[in-house]
Amino acid sequence: MERYIAFDVETPNAANNRMSAIGIAVIEDGEIVSSFASLIDPEVHFDRFNTWLTGISEESVRNAPNFAQLWPTIGPLLSSGILLAHNATFDLRVLSCCLDAYGIDMPRYLRYGCTVQMGRSCYPELSNHKLDTLCRYRGIELDHHKADSDSLACAKLLLDYEKSGLEPRRFLRCYDWWTRKTLPLSSYNSAGPDDK
Repeated sequence: MERYIAFDVETPNAANNRMSAIGIAVIEDGEIVSSFASLIDPEVHFDRFNTWLTGISEESVRNAPNFAQLWPTIGPLLSSGILLAHNATFDLRVLSCCLDAYGIDMPRYLRYGCTVQMGRSCYPELSNHKLDTLCRYRGIELDHHKADSDSLACAKLLLDYEKSGLEPRRFLRCYDWWTRKTLPLSSYNSAGPDDK
């Protein structure tokens, strides 16, 4: 089985271009082997709605590292497997914006999977495939809009999908950091080593 890195980010305001928290869960050989979570000082203002939704405020992150300070810890983790997120293009875009804002380089292309798309295929009978809906349906514990809980729930959904017979590789796509666009997986497979 591939190594998957499930991650979730929370944002401080409607611009959705900085993080106030990140959660990461690592999946290997059909089990969650490690997890990590941290608040992040986004160094921008907080909207009242985001604080209400996530429980994270300017006061919460006062002593937290900024994204660049946290990158030596999370960068190797995020680069160590196939990224996985629920509504993945949102989390990937926020991550991409943070990389740009702090001048951090990443290989141009990466492989990723989205547990929303997998959920639609695995459980088409549901009226929606939001994280809380899927977790309720499958009995997965969730403290929603908390990055640590959301990333662990995303990882558990992947394992649930696999037990149901879904093949995650069918849903893998390629993300282009430069254009912030999703491409077919063939773009990743045909890219040179310097772009991976």
